[in-house]
Amino acid sequence: MKKLGFGMMRLPLLNEEDKKSIDKKTVCQMVDTFMERGFTYFDTAYMYHEYESERAVKDVLVTRKDRDSYTLASKLPVMQLKEKEDMERIFNEQREKCGVEYFDYYLLHALDAEHYKTVKRLDCFGFAMQKKAEGKVKHVGFSFHDSAEVLDEILTEHPEAEFVQLQLNYLDWEDAKVQSRKCYETAVKHGKKVVVMEPVKGGTLAKLPKKAEDVLKALHPDWSAASWAIRFVASLENVMVVLSGMSTPEQMDDNTAYMKEFEPLTEAEKQVLLGEVVDIIHEAAKIPCTACRYCVEGCPMSIAIPEYFALYNEELVDKGNPEHAKRYEELTKEHGKASDCVECGQCEGACPQHLPAIGWLKKVAETFEH
Repeated sequence: MKKLGFGMMRLPLLNEEDKKSIDKKTVCQMVDTFMERGFTYFDTAYMYHEYESERAVKDVLVTRKDRDSYTLASKLPVMQLKEKEDMERIFNEQREKCGVEYFDYYLLHALDAEHYKTVKRLDCFGFAMQKKAEGKVKHVGFSFHDSAEVLDEILTEHPEAEFVQLQLNYLDWEDAKVQSRKCYETAVKHGKKVVVMEPVKGGTLAKLPKKAEDVLKALHPDWSAASWAIRFVASLENVMVVLSGMSTPEQMDDNTAYMKEFEPLTEAEKQVLLGEVVDIIHEAAKIPCTACRYCVEGCPMSIAIPEYFALYNEELVDKGNPEHAKRYEELTKEHGKASDCVECGQCEGACPQHLPAIGWLKKVAETFEH
């Protein structure tokens, strides 16, 4: 299998304000390009695109392509499970939405220390393995957002997990909270293949500060910033596939072009990313939000947290641009303001990046609310 996967989490939209309004015509074109260039791995999940991603997969992929021409991954939303019966109900709903008899890869979604308690209480691994025995799942794994220590505990207690999906990228490689390198090494220690998520960190590593961009352009003038990020993780030996949440045909063209006949980065190239480029990015002090939107669903004030963080980051790059303030005002007509935050901590508990979101919202309010 080629090492690039199509993540169905950030698909193109007909209306940027409506995450359900997936532009299926454009996605069909992207799926065709992806498969024509020899790529086969598609990744979706129950909650993506406000519960519409799986239905879109059926329309853009399943009804249009032979079932043996692609592999499909989806995920059991552990964070939404209350009782054992929920697993069967949701699994059947997912198969119906996707229009498939089986999933090639089925993951327990977004495990951390807290969600692992639910996994143990409801025996989620036992459920997934039962689906494998029934022929409705081919490979069982889990996606993960926590420390290497917690990952080691889960893999020790559940050797039946065949693979693990990790957030790996060069910016988080030595990050004390995300622990990309340590988690990767833990998976290798247990002999597990790794699926990579967030290789471009929600687009952060596709739009670098000019100083960092200049460093990379000096080495390879024709390489995009995003391609450096994906090449970095694809160069890791135990990586099975790198997921890219491609939102445009241009991103699809770029990624498939260099991943078609992939060549790993040299050690010297890796060190440039991990050293000079990471230092420059940290100097810019942007909010490292990946816009996964896990924080939004439970916000009691309906604050558009990822959108506000993206605007704040844009303001850092292009200070005083009136469009930023205008966009912020438009968003506040339908969402709570940053200053409406009641500091309940729900967003921080849900954030896979472990961001101090409450503090950042105060910065947003200071910047845009005068």
